[in-house]
Amino acid sequence: MKFGKIEDAGEVSFDLPADHADTTRILAKASKPDKPQVYLGCAKWNKTDLKGFYPKGTKDELAYYSTQFNSIELNATFYNNFPVTTIEGWHDKTGPDFKFFPKIHQNISHRKRLKDAAELTSVYLDGIAHLQEKLGMLFLQMPDNFAPKNWEILKEYLSVWPSGFPLAVELRNEGWYDGSWDTGLLCELLEEKNIAHVICDVAGRRDLLHMRLTSPTAFVRYNGANVASDYTRLDDWYERLKEWISQGIQNIYFFIHQNLEEESPLLAAYLIQKLNADPGLGLHVPQSASTGQIGIFK
Repeated sequence: MKFGKIEDAGEVSFDLPADHADTTRILAKASKPDKPQVYLGCAKWNKTDLKGFYPKGTKDELAYYSTQFNSIELNATFYNNFPVTTIEGWHDKTGPDFKFFPKIHQNISHRKRLKDAAELTSVYLDGIAHLQEKLGMLFLQMPDNFAPKNWEILKEYLSVWPSGFPLAVELRNEGWYDGSWDTGLLCELLEEKNIAHVICDVAGRRDLLHMRLTSPTAFVRYNGANVASDYTRLDDWYERLKEWISQGIQNIYFFIHQNLEEESPLLAAYLIQKLNADPGLGLHVPQSASTGQIGIFK
């Protein structure tokens, strides 16, 4: 079963929780840009998943994808250690303003569980650094059974994280957020290290929707359920993002997932159009290979 997948999304309350008080504090003390940097895209670029998105005869899917979106959540780096030539190829075939947001390899997060992982991390970073200026933010996703009892291990790993590599952290064990442990300890460390606190919005795991920023960067992983409410959920996110923009947020990284990924470009285009209308971000609206512009207000 995929993470957070449920049989009937109609049984779920998708209301976004109110912001944690620290979110307001974090945004209030940060320097305020005229407009935030907004990177909004999908989780994959391959043609099998994004059916109907690519024009017939497309030879290089990433190259085309990068003409329609300004970013990609790079999950492939969780499963594979890619040679430098491959990483350099990703860099070279994408546009000058494109950004990659790679997931840290599972050997570090799930097999080593951060223990004695310094050498593996150095090797990983040495490779991913070849994305150069197109490296957006890395994210570290820990397994479901990595709980607050592992706090000292997480603390030690993050305490020595190199500041030259922007990082976000995603925790999936309910114990971090259910009140049984002092989440403030985690957030204080993330704030001190300027590490973003991943917000995961998924149907079957509403307990992870903490709405607590630890830096003036929002890193949101939105998992749709391939139902009509995916759009009304994005309406709610649109309102929340507008609120954060009004408070001066610096960066918004928003990545859309689906169990059936072919819907992801449609959802992304929908949110992009709303953000272009107000507050007027001027993001490129993705185009459909067959019908032209795919973003349509619902």
